[in-house]
Amino acid sequence: MKNMYKRVLIKLSGEALAGDKKTGLDNETVHKICSSIKKIYDLGTEIAIVVGGGNFWRGRSSGDMDRTRADHIGMLATVMNSLALADALEQAGCDVRVQTAIAMQQVAEPYIRNRAVRHLQKNRVVIFGCGTGNPFFSTDTAAALRAAEIDAQIILKATMVDGVYDSDPHKNPNAVRYQTISFDEVLAKQLAVMDMTAFSMCRDNKIPVLVFSLEDPDNILRAVKQENIGTLVK
Repeated sequence: MKNMYKRVLIKLSGEALAGDKKTGLDNETVHKICSSIKKIYDLGTEIAIVVGGGNFWRGRSSGDMDRTRADHIGMLATVMNSLALADALEQAGCDVRVQTAIAMQQVAEPYIRNRAVRHLQKNRVVIFGCGTGNPFFSTDTAAALRAAEIDAQIILKATMVDGVYDSDPHKNPNAVRYQTISFDEVLAKQLAVMDMTAFSMCRDNKIPVLVFSLEDPDNILRAVKQENIGTLVK
C-alpha cells in the first residue's frame, strides 16, 4: 500500500489496558488491542510499542514517597504491561521481543538500540519497558526517545480522547478538534498533547505525532493506513 507507514512507534497508555475495570489488566481489552496490532503486523509494518503503567501505579499520586523510588515502581508497572501485551500478541500470531531499560534478564532483553532495529527488520514487534530507565521522565518521553533512536516515521499516540482540541472537550461541549496542527501552535496555545520534554524531542527530531482514540482499537489500523482520524501534530 502506497500511503502506509513502514515503521511506527505506538504509545499506549496503561489505563487503556484496564478497560472498564479502570485499574489492573482487562484481558478482553488487551486481546482486542493486540488483534488490531496483528492486522498492521500482517501488512508488514515494523512495530515498536511503548506502554505506560498508570493502570497499576501513578508516581505523581504517591504522596510523600521519594520521587525517584516512586518512578522506579512505575517503571516496573510498565514491565507488567509489556509482558501482558507480549503474551497477547504472541497468541495472536506475532513474533515479539520485550526490551527493558532496566536489566532483568530473566524476563526480558536489555534495551540495545541495534538489536531493537534488527528485530524490527525481521518483522518482530519490539515492546520497550521501563520508560527511559531514569526517574523524572515520563513514558511519553520514552516514546519520543525510542522513536528517534529507531528512526520511526511517526508516533501513534493511542489515548482516551479522539484528538487534540482547542479546549478540554470534557468541560467544554463546544471544543473544536484539530485535524492537523503544528508543534509551534501547540506550544503557543499550551495544548496538552504530551509532556513538554517529549514534545520538544519530537519537534527537534521532526517526528510527527498522531493523537487518536483507542476506544475503537481498529483505529490503529486506520492510523497506519493514514486514514483521516485523530489529530496530526507535525
